[in-house]
Amino acid sequence: MATDKNRATAAAILPLVGGAQNVTSIAHCMTRLRLSLADRSLVDDEALKALPAVMGVVEDDTYQIVLGPGTVARVTPEFEALVAEGHTEAPAELTLTAEELAAQGAAIKEARKAKNATPFKLFLRRIANIFVPLIPALIGCGIIAGINGLLINLGWLPGITPALAAIASGFMALIAVFVGFNTAKEFGGTPILGGAVAAIIVYAGVANIEAFGQKLSPGQGGVLGALGAAVLATYIEKWCRRWVPEALDVLVTPTITVLLSGLVTIFGLMFLAGEVSTGIGTAANWLLDNTGAFAGLVLGGLFLPLVMLGLHQALIPIHTTLIEQQGFTVLLPILAMAGAGQVGCAIAVYKRLRHNTSIRTTIKSALPAGFLGVGEPLIYGVSLPLGRPFITACVGGAAGGAFIGFFSMIGEKVGSTAIGPSGWALFPLLDGNKGLGLTIAIYGGGLLVGYAVGFFATYFFGFSKQMLVDLNADVDAGESAAARSEAAPSAPTPTDGDGKERQPAAV
Repeated sequence: MATDKNRATAAAILPLVGGAQNVTSIAHCMTRLRLSLADRSLVDDEALKALPAVMGVVEDDTYQIVLGPGTVARVTPEFEALVAEGHTEAPAELTLTAEELAAQGAAIKEARKAKNATPFKLFLRRIANIFVPLIPALIGCGIIAGINGLLINLGWLPGITPALAAIASGFMALIAVFVGFNTAKEFGGTPILGGAVAAIIVYAGVANIEAFGQKLSPGQGGVLGALGAAVLATYIEKWCRRWVPEALDVLVTPTITVLLSGLVTIFGLMFLAGEVSTGIGTAANWLLDNTGAFAGLVLGGLFLPLVMLGLHQALIPIHTTLIEQQGFTVLLPILAMAGAGQVGCAIAVYKRLRHNTSIRTTIKSALPAGFLGVGEPLIYGVSLPLGRPFITACVGGAAGGAFIGFFSMIGEKVGSTAIGPSGWALFPLLDGNKGLGLTIAIYGGGLLVGYAVGFFATYFFGFSKQMLVDLNADVDAGESAAARSEAAPSAPTPTDGDGKERQPAAV
């Protein structure tokens, strides 16, 4: 039954994005189905948004359909199967007009590329493409680690907890290998060569090697070292492909690639990346230890704009480095407060716009996902289009971030053992330095502060008087205000006693 539902969702989406022939590539992240399209003009945005399973759409370098965590991972394979079937069964006339179809969308695609494909953003997207596939394993291992910690604290199942520790820690012990594999794949190299070079970093035998006058330690440099090693291996491999004769390529290219990049990794990258990784951990701890409330306010308040600009992807390697070093990232719970401010804002909008059925329906459908940390439906469907409520939502996030930052400043650190989830979904992944109960209480308190400040800031400052007049019309979901005004009979113009038109009172 679940498979039928997911296939039905995929089947409903496909014609609304222009059909199989209009889809050139398919991918997904934690919450979004990401499509590259030949012709953007063939997409029916409003019909897509009206689908029950669709929480919203986002336009970036790809066309992104927000389906929510869990759902997107199930719908994507069904969508891929339908697209593959559509390509196979496509009539000849569609194949003959493929170039014409691409030409129609060329101007749109080029305009979007010019707007979004800055070198820095493209670099951040590549970094995200390396780490996002690792998130499911981080979440699964993080939850198991949390369960294991709880069992140890309670003294339960002592015969099982060592096995759970091994299950939870195995992935993190080898995460550098997976990063190397994905890095080489993303930068156009042979993935297994990237993984092979990155594996040097976690090999126990490096403890017998000295670099810069110091003994190396297994894992030194972590994911940053693995990323650098794999990028280097990719460029060496490409150089070899250009210059090594084809008859010798299968023997010489892999050997030179692993040898040269391996030597540079051992005698350079491991030490340098280790220093950078240590610096990141030290900087994060210093920032929260000394300026906790202020740092939390800034991070919590600015995270939503960072998401809008796509710059939040730069934080992914930082989170991963902190988890690798300390067992948890202290930044994610603070950044999660941005979602709490968004939820509080949405509730206030719901209360203020009592007669706007359309917006209230959107909020009712999007709030459950918002509580679980999926903020796109509320951002793109409510606060951002309204303008001022987006700012007051950021104020709520800043207040929640300042709350958690304050406790970090007095020594009560709150962290997450994985990245990806937010809101209530982050509770199973929480960890800290003073016990799980206190950690949960602080994070829960931050959420309540974010909800409350986001609500009151929006309720009292999120709307001008004119906005309330304009937006509080009795508009049903699916029917625009303009359509209702056209359908409604025109009322007679009120006049004064002398027959002149009466002017409306100033708002």
